[in-house]
Amino acid sequence: MHWRSHVAGITFSCVFVVTHFTNKFVLSVLKFTYPTLFQGWQTLIGAVLLLLAGKLGWVEMRHISRSAALSWLPGSFLFVGNIYAGSRALSHIDIPFYFTMQNSSFVVSYMMTRILHRDRTSWLKSISVLLMLLSAINLPLFDPQFDYSAYLWAFCHLFCVGAYRVFHVQHKASNL
Repeated sequence: MHWRSHVAGITFSCVFVVTHFTNKFVLSVLKFTYPTLFQGWQTLIGAVLLLLAGKLGWVEMRHISRSAALSWLPGSFLFVGNIYAGSRALSHIDIPFYFTMQNSSFVVSYMMTRILHRDRTSWLKSISVLLMLLSAINLPLFDPQFDYSAYLWAFCHLFCVGAYRVFHVQHKASNL
């Protein structure tokens, strides 16, 4: 039973890396510069997979009330911003730099949680977040293909991912 969690983690990691390489290929090599269409394609695939999971009984699907849908509207905008800004940034930034920037989204969610909810954390966590922030700040300085607009989109992506993470914690998925 314990091996299933390892298989799920390895599978998720492989799919995560492969989809980012595929996105990078489509956005950079094929010069696909319409992230909105790409986002629509990803949304369609996600909807098909969700419907398939519902038909197979893996996910329970029920009617969503209007108030529950409206409460998730800010999260939906953050998610759309995440995909759009991430696609724009990924099209101009190399994958290792992009992954380093994307990992820095934990800094955004940590800072938002500390400021908005006045959470207390340990010194060790604060130091690790500070080191992550320093690596993200120094990253553009060592990027041989530095593009200001790409890092601006990456910053928007970081904000959307971090804010969505905080929003997701506050609004549990069971509300839907």
